[in-house]
Amino acid sequence: MSGPPPDFLVHDTGDAVGVVVVEGITAGQTLEGWIMDSDETLTMAINEAIPLGHKFALKDLKDGDSVIKYGEDIGRTIADIPKGNHVHVHNLKTSKW
Repeated sequence: MSGPPPDFLVHDTGDAVGVVVVEGITAGQTLEGWIMDSDETLTMAINEAIPLGHKFALKDLKDGDSVIKYGEDIGRTIADIPKGNHVHVHNLKTSKW
């Protein structure tokens, strides 16, 4: 990747979530991200504040959908999650529990 450092990372083109890698993300921001496996950039509007290291939806997710991160199924949604919203324990149940 060339240019400024990304605001978020996506490991695989099939991932459903991006991971924020900077602090201070607030609702209404537009972020620049990097898809690592394809070396592409991606621009996303964010609907909510997202803490450093947390995930957000790259597409609309429906209740019960599998969530793919790093190319792996990390769990299922327990609510609808609009594109650009925070994905965390309040709306995602891990596959391991």
